[in-house]
Amino acid sequence: MSAPVAPSNTPADGSPPPGPQPAQKSAVRWFGRLQLVRLLGRSERTMAWSVLEFGQERAMMLVLPRAQPPDARALQLWQEGARQIARLKHPQLAPVLEVGARDGWPFMLHDMGNRATLADQLGSRGLPGHEAVPLLQQALQGLAYVHEAGMAHHDVQGFFLIVDDKGQLSIAGTGTAQAHAGADAAGHHNSGGGADTAPAPLGTDAGQRNLQRAAAERDVLACGLLLNQALVGVPPLEEPDLGRVIRRMPPWGHEVVRLPWNLAQPLSEPLRAIVNRATDRNEVQRYRNARTLLRALEGWLQSDEANGGGPMAMLAERLRISGVLPATPGTAQRAARLAKMDRERTNELAEVVLEDLALSFEMLRLVNSAQVRAAQAGGGAPVLTVRRAIALLGLDGVRRAALPLRNWPGPLDASAAAALQKQMTRSRRTAQIALALRPAGYDPEVVFLITVLQDLGRLVVRYHFPEEALQIERLMQAPEKGRPGEPVEAGMTEQSASFAVLGADTEGIGQAVARHWGLEEDVLVMTRRLPLTTPVHKPTQDEEMLRALASCAHEVSDALTLPGPQVNAALSRVVQRYGAALDISVNEVQAALREKPRASLTLQTREAEPTA
Repeated sequence: MSAPVAPSNTPADGSPPPGPQPAQKSAVRWFGRLQLVRLLGRSERTMAWSVLEFGQERAMMLVLPRAQPPDARALQLWQEGARQIARLKHPQLAPVLEVGARDGWPFMLHDMGNRATLADQLGSRGLPGHEAVPLLQQALQGLAYVHEAGMAHHDVQGFFLIVDDKGQLSIAGTGTAQAHAGADAAGHHNSGGGADTAPAPLGTDAGQRNLQRAAAERDVLACGLLLNQALVGVPPLEEPDLGRVIRRMPPWGHEVVRLPWNLAQPLSEPLRAIVNRATDRNEVQRYRNARTLLRALEGWLQSDEANGGGPMAMLAERLRISGVLPATPGTAQRAARLAKMDRERTNELAEVVLEDLALSFEMLRLVNSAQVRAAQAGGGAPVLTVRRAIALLGLDGVRRAALPLRNWPGPLDASAAAALQKQMTRSRRTAQIALALRPAGYDPEVVFLITVLQDLGRLVVRYHFPEEALQIERLMQAPEKGRPGEPVEAGMTEQSASFAVLGADTEGIGQAVARHWGLEEDVLVMTRRLPLTTPVHKPTQDEEMLRALASCAHEVSDALTLPGPQVNAALSRVVQRYGAALDISVNEVQAALREKPRASLTLQTREAEPTA
């Protein structure tokens, strides 16, 4: 516990600062040569003071633990850890001016200058997202560097985040509460390895890694709580000490921290999903390291429409370097077949192109570009078949489209490539379901491409964000084990999970890419799946029929991913939802699932393509 400091007009003989009460304005208090000007903040673990050095005007931050090390050995270990942290150099880590001890009390000194703490800057109305997020991004950058060096902060609080008038932030007090590393791991093995997994002994390397990982996850959770506070303007659970808030949340307590619906500042749904995931009641669903939360916030900031961004802002450079998708396996054989083909055999040529989703998409992009559309009489209607694209661009256009495609699997490793191949196979299978269910007279190639385009976002995320795609997949799954006495929780929706991981919606990413190609709004509407929360009405136009047909096929495909006993019930719900609109029955859906993939699409054409 902290020892009191007697007020004096001259430096005291090394007494430490007070614990529970700040210095009175009428008294001058000292910590050795340092004058205690103002208490900046305190928690159960640490405290920070604004101080002036005797005879100097330089404002500094004095940081101390709230509990004195019990013996000389513990004091030595604290100082060794603090000096190790002081050697870390990063723009978002406040430089340590001095590590020392006074009468058994260890301390750190940081330069303050004219800067203020984040705690002092937060008003009761909270900050807009575009102001709060950049601050927390900088904090996470510094913490990620600390964690990757094998250390942790141990007590992230608003009074440790120092901000200048240009919005540049640095973290002070790293390691001040290092004596609490063991407490950070309490209950941690239950959230990571499961209740049946015994924690590694603390004296082993594995035990030390577990301690460091637990402390790092606690730092990330504290950042989520800080972001919550910055947006709301009120500390979570009305408790200013974030360490106490954490102890009241699972796995230590039972309190739930989520953003309220009514905020003084407007808040986008993607940012809400990110913040709520950061403080999720199920610790398995939270961000496990600073980099994952940082990537989500960066994605949101880039794609936030209110700030003039959009999903393409986070994708543009990736598309330029790696293309939309890599050419699927067998590119060399496909190219040889193309080279031998006669330009007059459009249907057969289209079949070859359709074997490769990347080439099919590139053909649609080329033929719907502004330059090609302008060259057509009156601008022309959108092109929704590969054979029409071939007719307009010619065989040379096909070769031109194939030339820039990255060879399979592009920059992906074997695991990510397998996941992308699985998604491509699933997209094709879904399109085959749509073909089997389509009413008479609808062009199979149009049905195929509209259905696959409704999967464009998933395909792009699998290719350009493979690690994030795995996170989204995990968040959509129901947790394997609930806490004793609590109901089993459902996984997140795909939209919420993609918001929480990428800061953008998977479907929105696909829409952004299609818009980037030049597809018009009426076509973009068809490539959006019907919302699950709205009823399906009888289509009155071809565009509505194509959208509903593709959406139905995707919901059938999603039902097949459920555990075995749930599949039939899910398929029945799909038929109940679409039966009247598409005139389909359970038997027809079952027959569509039994049907083998069609050998040809373009030979089964209708007399005229639907107007789009």
